Amino acid sequence: SGCPCRSVYDGEEHERFMEKLEARIRNHDREIEKMCNFHYQGFVDSITELLKVRGEAQKLKNQVTDTNRKLQNEGKEVSDGSSLGIACRLQQRNISATVDKLTLCLPVLEMYSKLREQMKSKRHYPALKTLEHLEHTFLPQVSHYRFCKVMVDNIPRLRKERDRNERRKERKARRDRNERRKAGETEMKGGEQERQMKGGKKGQERETEMKGEKQERQKGKERQKRKQETQDLVDFSPVYRCLHIYSVLVSVGMIPKLRDTPNPLHFAPSLPLSPNSSPHSTAVLPGSNIRGFFVVEDHILHTTQGLVNRAYIDELWEMALSKTIAALRTHSSYCSDPSLVLDLKNLIVLFADTLQGYGFPVNQLFDMLLEIQDQYSETLLKKWAGVFRNILDSDNYSPIPVSNDDVYRKIVGQFPFQDAELEKQPFPKKFPFSEFVPKVYGQIKEFIYACLKFSEDLHLSSTEVDDMIRKSTNLLLTRTLSNCLQNVIKRKNVGLTELVQIIINTTHLEKSCKFLEEFITNITNVLPETVHTTKLYGTTTFKDARHAAEEEIYTNLNQKIDQFLQLADYDWMAPEPGSRASEYLVDLIGFLRSTFAVFTHLPGKVAQTACMSACKHLSTSLLQLLLEAEVRQLTLGALHQFNLDVEECEQFARSGPVPGFQGDTLQLAFIDLRQLLDLFIQWDWSTYLADYGQPTCKYLRVNPTTALILLEKMRDTSRKNNVFAQFRKNERDKQKLIDTVAKQLRGLINSHHS
Repeated sequence: SGCPCRSVYDGEEHERFMEKLEARIRNHDREIEKMCNFHYQGFVDSITELLKVRGEAQKLKNQVTDTNRKLQNEGKEVSDGSSLGIACRLQQRNISATVDKLTLCLPVLEMYSKLREQMKSKRHYPALKTLEHLEHTFLPQVSHYRFCKVMVDNIPRLRKERDRNERRKERKARRDRNERRKAGETEMKGGEQERQMKGGKKGQERETEMKGEKQERQKGKERQKRKQETQDLVDFSPVYRCLHIYSVLVSVGMIPKLRDTPNPLHFAPSLPLSPNSSPHSTAVLPGSNIRGFFVVEDHILHTTQGLVNRAYIDELWEMALSKTIAALRTHSSYCSDPSLVLDLKNLIVLFADTLQGYGFPVNQLFDMLLEIQDQYSETLLKKWAGVFRNILDSDNYSPIPVSNDDVYRKIVGQFPFQDAELEKQPFPKKFPFSEFVPKVYGQIKEFIYACLKFSEDLHLSSTEVDDMIRKSTNLLLTRTLSNCLQNVIKRKNVGLTELVQIIINTTHLEKSCKFLEEFITNITNVLPETVHTTKLYGTTTFKDARHAAEEEIYTNLNQKIDQFLQLADYDWMAPEPGSRASEYLVDLIGFLRSTFAVFTHLPGKVAQTACMSACKHLSTSLLQLLLEAEVRQLTLGALHQFNLDVEECEQFARSGPVPGFQGDTLQLAFIDLRQLLDLFIQWDWSTYLADYGQPTCKYLRVNPTTALILLEKMRDTSRKNNVFAQFRKNERDKQKLIDTVAKQLRGLINSHHS
């Protein structure tokens, strides 16, 4: 093999190759010519169009040239105007920046000027506020200016000058406050002594009229002595000197006489009020400073002429009283401890009595004390709620054992209990109630004492005090103690023994309510027969708690019965019954016997109601076992076994587990079951259908719907177990009888519904 061209030249077919090549060239030329002929007309048309476009393009070029020339001429004017606008815009921006800087600097200069004026007029407190704003708010914004550095250098000098003047004013104010406080303390001590003397005379016999006049004179001397001590404590010489200078200047005509009375709002900052103190601090209470302030004002009123007047002091007192009451209301609302509220009340009473001696009206303070009394009652109720909870939680709910006479007398002294039979019994013996009875009774008395403490020195009548104590005690009984008892009764872990003891305890507490009435009467000396006297609601409270405990007993008994019934395991298809009652039912009857034996200390009706309720619930639950949908079939043997269980229940009812039932009353709880079982066991359908609806019907308590459901279950059993029963005449007759009875029962049901 080799190159094809070389093979052509080396061989003898050179001429033949050339011929083929020429023929191939001619073919290509013909194809090219055909193609050119095919596209020639299009080429000619394109050249023609191009020639036309050349003319239009020349016209367009001329138009563009003219437009460009015009645009250049017009744009020259715009360019000149734009240069001028740029220069104006730059100038405007510079002006705006200058205005912003000046706006930033002007407040600084104004604040500095204001500071200088305040320092010059010795208004140091506003100057301090201005200096703080200037130093921390304004100066940092312009700190890069030279004038700012001058201000910063002057600030320490201004601060030193302000501090020096402030210390001078503080020393004077401290001296004035000390004098006011000493004056107030002097008046407070005197008022406290008078109050203690009044309290010490309570319960004593009335002194003779001559001796009373002597005591009044003695009190007047003591008040005069306190006023003299107040004058000695306070230095009034600056006031007298200023008043003398003012009088001389007026007399020589150098200054006009002031006609307007001083504005108390101008002196308002000098009132020693501190509403922002801690709510638990006694600093918020009306103390010696306020008392001393008005004692000093009263002294100036009576020892000078024209300096202050009664209208000015009365207006100042009204303003101070409103602020004091507002502060006391705010801070008293935070007090959750009754002792704090009681301390607050005592200080307010002392404050009011002291200033009332100087002729200031204090009725608003005593009205506010009545508001605080409601808060005090609420704090007492919260505190005693915790006390009652602790007592009820720590109680063992067992009768109190007594081993000797001392312990017996101690408990009888704590709780009014009298039982001649118990006293005759030898030691050791037991009280019927548990420990929480004397403890709760004692705490109720303590609550009454606490309420009485607040009513002291409020200038209330005995009737008002009695009404206040009774209302608070009723709240304690009906709300606090009642809720605590209800919570104990509703606990999940409380047992029947505890519930029985709670019923016994509340019964004795209910009997003690009359002794609480006597206790309040002895304290307030207001007889219960007095008109508008509030009665104690303790009887209702303890009755409600006892009824709740009784209902809980009934509920617990029913729950226990349900738990036993869950153990029931009947063989509803049993052909023959057993020889004795079911084990679960025997255990249930044993539980009920032991439970009702504990009810010996309960009131008779409670025990009887509990027993009747348990028997009715047991009867209803047993009937539900027969009728429940899961029991689809039932044999006569299973029905006989069920009858043995019902007979066991009836035997329990006849045994009299709780005394007090007349005749066969308790057995009536199972009468529905008994008549239903007798009807099916004796197969006495003729009697039932014939006497249905008559009062003397033997099976009066048998409902036709119940009988039909039970009959259907027995008929299904007969059909299933007797497949070939249709070939025996007796079985066929029995099946026909069941169908006939079922049809008649449906007729009774339909007629009843119609």
